[in-house]
Amino acid sequence: MEVYDSLDNYQKSDKPAIATIGTFDGLHIGHRKILRKIIQEAKGLNGESVLISFYPHPRLVLFPEKNNLRLLHSLDEKREMLEEMGLDKLLLIPFTKEFSRTPPKVFVRKILWETVGIKKIVIGYDHRFGKNRAGDIHKLQALSREFQYEVEEIPAQAIEDANVSSTKIREALFKGDVRTANAYLGYTYHFTGKVIHGEKQGRKLGYPTANIQMEYPYKLIPSNGVYFVHVQLPGSFGDKSKYGMMNIGHKPTMGEFERGIEVYLFDFQGDLYGQPLTIQMLEYLRPEQKFDSKEALVQAIDGDRDRSLDLIQRYKDRVN
Repeated sequence: MEVYDSLDNYQKSDKPAIATIGTFDGLHIGHRKILRKIIQEAKGLNGESVLISFYPHPRLVLFPEKNNLRLLHSLDEKREMLEEMGLDKLLLIPFTKEFSRTPPKVFVRKILWETVGIKKIVIGYDHRFGKNRAGDIHKLQALSREFQYEVEEIPAQAIEDANVSSTKIREALFKGDVRTANAYLGYTYHFTGKVIHGEKQGRKLGYPTANIQMEYPYKLIPSNGVYFVHVQLPGSFGDKSKYGMMNIGHKPTMGEFERGIEVYLFDFQGDLYGQPLTIQMLEYLRPEQKFDSKEALVQAIDGDRDRSLDLIQRYKDRVN
């Protein structure tokens, strides 16, 4: 996959370009339906599939005072997934306030026609673009006659009558509802962080944990609680993945701590300090809570362990 980080360095080819537009945060099942469409059509025409996207996320630029937006993907995660899908080109347009004022017709003429040279544009049912989000499917259709391209709209992708969206996935994760989030995404929600030194509280309880420092500041961390997870270890370890339990929160039974992420790995011994771990979130076990004693906390963790061990067998049975 070729990646371009500006309009100026984009290399237009003689091949017909089948494109789509959007931030595509999370690359959920609706996003990937559109992407599969342009990839398949481009192959059929001996053309190229192009995603025109934006970085940073427009809301981070337009509403900086409301900077509580958290994203489902880092840019590196998005690039990796797009390449795995077989996309030919990713055009990342630097999003600025000045760029946000681009009228829809100028957007179509300068970007879609002059820069990319699209033969066809495929968009989702609710896509908006250009100044004041005035561009939509009707605008694209009206301009298609002037700039000689086709337009195709993908209707609402739904699960149990609920339209899939990045917003709904974020809402599910903020509630700890990883099952719903994973169903909407079509894959397991995950994030990557580096193992750092912590307060060593887990060792006192018989459950030594790896404390995780996030690599990407805008990555969404789900709600506080205990989760069943699958962890990808660095390549230097022979067995490159382990199941485990993860706690997100403040460890209220043990004292007053900043919100943190810590993971206990089953059947693992080794030094992970400074190493990156990718954590896949499989199941929500329970909310974080303050217990009356450390003994009561250990009893709860023992219960989390027993439930997780049962889940490990169930997940292995699915694979086998």
